[in-house]
Amino acid sequence: MKGQTNTFILNNKLQRALRRNLTDAEQLLWKRLRDRQFNGHKFRRQHPFGDFILDFVCLEARLVIEIDGGQHMDSEHDRTRDERLVQSGFQVMRFWNNQVLNELDSVLESIWNALEPHPHPSLPLQGEGTGGGN
Repeated sequence: MKGQTNTFILNNKLQRALRRNLTDAEQLLWKRLRDRQFNGHKFRRQHPFGDFILDFVCLEARLVIEIDGGQHMDSEHDRTRDERLVQSGFQVMRFWNNQVLNELDSVLESIWNALEPHPHPSLPLQGEGTGGGN
């Protein structure tokens, strides 16, 4: 994906600076996503893509996870960014810092469900599983 990245981002190594300065929420989530802990899914942090640096991304699953502070509330920039990512084939999940810090288990469950969608159990066909036999 390097070839699609804005050269300004690459030349100035912005993603490296962001990796060194993760927020508390990003650090907490990264501890749970790193080293293929989610059923072998590999996540990258502060990954450059186009004109953006993605907080976390699983390239194989085309899943982007963004952790936002209050400055992102009602952000037109974020909406435009999400639209461009979706047009590029990504699913985008956004969580607030306080969600990650205070509700980590539910955040992780949401990510797990995005990575490993559970098939709906199929209902028994008519006549099956009714307990009545001939």
